[in-house]
Amino acid sequence: MAKKAFDGLTESMFYILMAFLKKEMCGIDVNSFVESITGGRVKLGPGTLYTILSRYEEEGLIEETAVEGRKRTYRITSKGIDLYHAELDRLKACVVDGESEATR
Repeated sequence: MAKKAFDGLTESMFYILMAFLKKEMCGIDVNSFVESITGGRVKLGPGTLYTILSRYEEEGLIEETAVEGRKRTYRITSKGIDLYHAELDRLKACVVDGESEATR
């Protein structure tokens, strides 16, 4: 069976998508958000960050809202919000399974 696009996000992909839930952001803002919310545990290199942003835009998960020189600002789409919530549900199920197994 073929794997669906974005069927199980990487940690970086999840946090990048999360960054857009509250407001529009550029790449630098996303990087600051991810580093702040994870206490520096997740660090995004520019190659990783901009590759994911490009892929998200291609898939319609985010859309560009402004361009100022090289700075591009994006916002999440309804498709991106749906994917975020689906991934959050998947991760919650993983935690429940892990906690259940750990108490056996």
